[in-house]
Amino acid sequence: MKVTVETLVLAPIDIVWRAYTTPADIMQWNAASDDWHTTAASVDLREGGTFTSRMEAKDGSEGFDFSGTYTHIIPLRKIEYAFGDRTGQVEFVEQSDGVQVRVSFDPETTFPIEYQRAGWQAILDNFARHVAAR
Repeated sequence: MKVTVETLVLAPIDIVWRAYTTPADIMQWNAASDDWHTTAASVDLREGGTFTSRMEAKDGSEGFDFSGTYTHIIPLRKIEYAFGDRTGQVEFVEQSDGVQVRVSFDPETTFPIEYQRAGWQAILDNFARHVAAR
């Protein structure tokens, strides 16, 4: 079962795509709460390429690398990836008032699904705010 979160980003598709796939931008929006941040990011945006985001609590108490491999890319439309034994997909759907960004992922088994959904939604909401502020 996939978990899906989505948001409407009020910007043109090329700006939305660039902000989602550029390490400097990722470091600005990739956090589920104000007490976390992304301290480093790398993107090799091609099928077989890898990505990593180093996510850490701002107080230094904990952190982890969110990393994986891109498995399928349709520029300006879709990114599919594998991370561990799980998969994820990001869809970019142009609409008259912006771009609908939809992220679907396989949940992990440690935390409740609603907790995971809330965290991924918070990150996506940060992304929308980041792009709108540009």
